[in-house]
Parts: sequence; structure tokens; C-alpha cells
Amino acid sequence: MSGIPNGRPVICVFGSYSPKPGSLLYQLAYDIGHALATAGYTIANGGYDGTMEASAKGAKDAGGKTIGVTCSAFDTARGRTLAANPWIDREIHHTDVMLRIKDMMIMSDGYVILEGGTGTMTELSLVWEYVCKQLIPPRPIFVVGDFWRPMIERIIAQRPRHGQHVYLVDTPRQIVDIATRTVPPGIGRLGASSSVGS
Repeated sequence: MSGIPNGRPVICVFGSYSPKPGSLLYQLAYDIGHALATAGYTIANGGYDGTMEASAKGAKDAGGKTIGVTCSAFDTARGRTLAANPWIDREIHHTDVMLRIKDMMIMSDGYVILEGGTGTMTELSLVWEYVCKQLIPPRPIFVVGDFWRPMIERIIAQRPRHGQHVYLVDTPRQIVDIATRTVPPGIGRLGASSSVGS
């Protein structure tokens, strides 16, 4: 039995803290959170602002549940004290960045990768490495839009089998359609193996 709220499968949204309400990327993250929560998924993310806030807000507006995995390494990283955004139902706090990423990776049944910076690139690289090398059971990786597409396509062209669980998508509807085939709502797989279930 998963330790995730309601036992629902978890989709983790990785992306930038920079987008503000009203921006296209913020709206896209909101729409993704809303669509996935409507379809029966719990939304996890890094818990702060930008696309994390947007996807959590979208999920809450759809009546869904959210998990924010924060980290004390970022407490004053931007010249102010950071706190989990108000749309996070459950905050999990780490002191180590790599443990934070590992927890998000292990608790989740799928991943959404949005436009972002070096942090998002690190998260994409780690989840892709773990999935394509079968270090964790396979699960879908949704890479949204054109930002990461050239890198993804170049790697898959050289190593085709690494693209087996990677989906290049543009819309929330595409994500939901694929997620419901690969991670059916109501069948969370790995929550109990993560600290979320403790």
C-alpha cells in the first residue's frame, strides 16, 4: 500500500522557480497539474515557486493532492527565506539536494520535465539515467515543449533504446493520455519504498 495521499500514483513535475503568474510557462505548469489531478494523480514537485507553485495550484484547484519536497540548501539561496508554497498538502524536507532529488524520483510513478535551468537539467539527467539503465522500474518521462528536445533527440539518435520511456509532448492532454496507459490512476507503484511512506 502506497504511503502517498489517497494511495494515488504520483507524477512529479520538474521545472524552474522563475516563471511568474500570468506567464506562458506558469500557465502550462498550472494546466498540467490541473489535468493530472483531474485524471486521478497526486502531484509532487520541489515545493517552492514558479512551475512548482503553478502545478500545485492547478492540482488543488482540480481537487487533487500535492507533495512538496523542499531542501534547506535553498533556504536563503535567493536572498530571502524560502518556504513551501500554500498549495502543498504535504511537505517533505531534506538537508541534502541529492537526497531531495532521489526522494522525488523514487516516490513518483512518472515525471514531467518542463523548461528550466541547471537544476531541472540535473533532475532530468538523473531520472533518465535511472530509468534507461533500469536502476528503478520503468516509468514514463514526459519532456514538454521544445526546450530540451534537441538534446533528447540527439541522445536517442545515438542510443535508441534510451528513448524507450521518454515521451516528447506539447500539451497536458498528451501527458494524461499516455499516463493513463502507462500508470493507470489508482495504481501507485513505489510510494511505500520512499521516505514518503515512513
